Amino acid sequence: MPSKQSEAVRRRWEAARLAMTQPDVEGPDDESWGDLTAEPREVDYTEVEAGGRPAMWLVPKRARTDRVLLCLHGGGFVGGSIYTHRKMFGHLAKATGARALLAGYRLLPEGGGYPVPVDEGEAAYRWLLDQGTEPGHIAFAGDSVGGWLAITVQLRARARGLPLPAAALLMSPVSDLEVTGESYDTNSGTDPLFHRDFVRELMRGFLGPAGDPRDPLASPLHADLTGLAPVYIQVGGDETLLDDARSLDEHARKAGLDTTLDVYPGMLHTFQMAAGRAPEADDAIRTMAAWVRPRLGL
Repeated sequence: MPSKQSEAVRRRWEAARLAMTQPDVEGPDDESWGDLTAEPREVDYTEVEAGGRPAMWLVPKRARTDRVLLCLHGGGFVGGSIYTHRKMFGHLAKATGARALLAGYRLLPEGGGYPVPVDEGEAAYRWLLDQGTEPGHIAFAGDSVGGWLAITVQLRARARGLPLPAAALLMSPVSDLEVTGESYDTNSGTDPLFHRDFVRELMRGFLGPAGDPRDPLASPLHADLTGLAPVYIQVGGDETLLDDARSLDEHARKAGLDTTLDVYPGMLHTFQMAAGRAPEADDAIRTMAAWVRPRLGL
């Protein structure tokens, strides 16, 4: 059974859905998303500009400064920020024993349709490399559409001849921009927010009227993933994007990638945001850190 603490994630998604279906109900504001996460102790935050966009260093005490997690936040391209996600990625950085750079990118209301987030994710990665960080000492990490970015930025980097990172950590990643997964039906009764019509609308808004959800540079499921970094995927067993994770794991495996998929029973989309409060989120963070440490040489 899910812990009582993890139910805070469900309540947030339920409140968002209620606000969508009942216009007189005020939904949770974007900034309160970070309230799901407890403040990690002994982590310092410094705001910087990385690749021309706002970013934030998350620096745990006693962390290795030459190992970096490049973190890309979720939010459906319409929400989320370096502020909403700093604590969750701070927990991950602390458990890993490395610094994290949480990179910002423009959202749809700011003109951030496709391919702008990929452009700006690539710019953040180039900035890290220009700072002298070895690519083998960098791991990408992202939740939801941030997980999508952790793959598509690698595709862009490979196309531009950039060296690839050592690993990628994906939490409830978006991979199917056509929104075809069976889990949209089988989990429609357990996922309070991310129903097929809602996610399809987000993807269409992001791609624009001329966008192609099967474009290999935009859709990880239609891309050649050969040579990309080893990938670790976590997903909630109750979320509708479960098949996005399963399909990506299968596609990566067929491309010869070192890939691992963990399904957390009873959990919802990006349940790791409850880090520091819910035991399932804390276990997920510890497991991610244990997986990535040897790939970063830690």
